[in-house]
Amino acid sequence: MTPVATPPDLRALTTLRFLAAAWVVLYTAWAYLDVGFVPVAVTKGYLGVEVFFVLSGFILSHVYLEQAGSRRFSYGGFLWARIARVYPLHLVTLFAMVGLGIAATVAGVVVDASLTDWRALPAHLTMTHAWGLAPLAAFNHPSWSISAEWFAYLSFPAFAFVAWRLRQRPWLAVGLTALVALAVYAAFERLAGFPLTEATFRWGALRIVPCFALGCALYLVYRRAPLPRPGLAALAFGLGLLVSASLALWDPVTVLCAGGLILALGSLQNERAGPFASKAGVYLGEISYSIYMVCAPVLLVMTNVAARLLGADEKRFHIFVWLGILAAIPVAAMATYHLVERPARKALRGLAARKDPGQEGTTAQGDSPERVLQPSKTIV
Repeated sequence: MTPVATPPDLRALTTLRFLAAAWVVLYTAWAYLDVGFVPVAVTKGYLGVEVFFVLSGFILSHVYLEQAGSRRFSYGGFLWARIARVYPLHLVTLFAMVGLGIAATVAGVVVDASLTDWRALPAHLTMTHAWGLAPLAAFNHPSWSISAEWFAYLSFPAFAFVAWRLRQRPWLAVGLTALVALAVYAAFERLAGFPLTEATFRWGALRIVPCFALGCALYLVYRRAPLPRPGLAALAFGLGLLVSASLALWDPVTVLCAGGLILALGSLQNERAGPFASKAGVYLGEISYSIYMVCAPVLLVMTNVAARLLGADEKRFHIFVWLGILAAIPVAAMATYHLVERPARKALRGLAARKDPGQEGTTAQGDSPERVLQPSKTIV
């Protein structure tokens, strides 16, 4: 099989990353909005993480599967590229939360114990805090998913080994992966008593596996030939995802719809992707990792400042105040993207290229009136 010619970037999927991050932010921040309802789709916003996980399998296969299958894959170069991508911002947001906890303690503000639980620090520093190695949720809670991603990165050769051997039968790979994923979701919920899609620090490393595998399998379909009428398919799967989340159907149904949406958007040519290929959409997608990682610390600071200024002890705000708080997230994300994420990634990749020029091509591609200061307790 000769793989189809692919563009250097799949812009629609980059924009989708922003939409997934926005879903997570909306889910996390809704508790601070002073309204008497929560849309069901918002309560399912934690599934934005599943979208990221499926995307990760798809995109990493897009970049690295051919190299892995033809034995031109540098595992060390791959891991260094992934560290350069995720670790600097993880480290900055981790110590930002540590600094906030220490400053609040010095100022006499009540701090939730988990914010500075030093027992969890080694696991956070090694990005293993979603492997059951951290005693509890601590510091920058959403970073559990980065630990899960790290698990998938370390395991990527195994995913690639299976995917490469099924490359001639891509739809079979998708069918088998979907069936195994549904079995894993059903078995975990029966044994653990809660859905795998709500796992974080104890089972986050397992949570990524079915999604990442699905992304790898879906890439095989794209590799054989992009979907015909991808715009129509994207509309259908996007509506399916929205309906599934709005009706609170079984979470794996939403995950499968997300997979179909990713395949359809990936099949959409950049020049025909409309807003999904726009400069604004792509830029927001590029800063989506920063949006996700700064969400908790920004909400922590902004909601406490707003509560003190407005006397809103319950930390529930008028919609205009809430929107102002929300707007601070992408502003902070732009700052961390341009000051931390992007230059650190460039520097680390440049360091690898100087040490081993042969790797350059591989790596390129609810609180009381005491105003308790605590991190958002979410499952994302």
